[in-house]
Amino acid sequence: MIEITPSYLRPRLLRRENDTHKHDYGRLLVIAGCETMPGAALLATGAALRSGCGLVMLHSTPRTLLAAASNYPSAMLSEDPGNHFSTVPDKLDRYNALAVGPGLGWSPGTMNALMDLLTEARERRIPSVLDADALNILSVMADWHELIPPGSVLTPHKGELKRLIPAKSDEERESLAWELCAETGCHIIMKGYHSRIFCPEGECLRNTTGNPGMAKGGSGDVLTGLIGGLLARGYTAVDAAALGVWLHGYAGDMLTDSNTEEAYDSHSLISRLGDGFYRLYHPEEAS
Repeated sequence: MIEITPSYLRPRLLRRENDTHKHDYGRLLVIAGCETMPGAALLATGAALRSGCGLVMLHSTPRTLLAAASNYPSAMLSEDPGNHFSTVPDKLDRYNALAVGPGLGWSPGTMNALMDLLTEARERRIPSVLDADALNILSVMADWHELIPPGSVLTPHKGELKRLIPAKSDEERESLAWELCAETGCHIIMKGYHSRIFCPEGECLRNTTGNPGMAKGGSGDVLTGLIGGLLARGYTAVDAAALGVWLHGYAGDMLTDSNTEEAYDSHSLISRLGDGFYRLYHPEEAS
């Protein structure tokens, strides 16, 4: 078991050069939200904008995009004409990574669109973060593992993992998760207290940040956008997953220190992601 700590992460950090521009830092496509769950898309988009990637495009429904334009003016917007995700955006090869799933819903059109999206992403080898309803939809598809683009990251909580990988026991499920990673080349984050990351090579990484105050709706959506942005930024899947869970948990720890475990919501995590980046980039100032 490898512990995810600042000393583990610092050698893996990417640096920004002076003579660069936004296109040097990757383009992320977020596909999230529906007419009844626009907030999930905003949480993922807001976190992606704090990840360091160059450009973030949100593809969602009109109601969601209206809210996104008001809250995150630096995000680009792509409209899906329906009430749910139903159309794959054009020119998917423009994106370095995808973040898919928060608040998508379960409409038949969404299931078909997700299959088309992942088929194209796999063909174009675009790594993707898959969470929430994307995982729930996959769990009812036959041979869903054949749709996973290489280098992707799956982020299930315990309930989603049980649906995704049926097994008689948690031990059997973990063994099957490792087999799935080896088969598809993906990484699986088993979300929870001190989340664990299962890797295709058989390694397991364990996070060292986070607390029960983060057990609130929307926390996973923030993690999805953050890891998607890190993938687009140029991090490998394992480094994006490790850095993402550590930053996410560290933001929760900072909020718990100042607000208790009770009195903050998942949106507050976004504004504290910079605390973790600062600690990693400035070890000489860490307490």
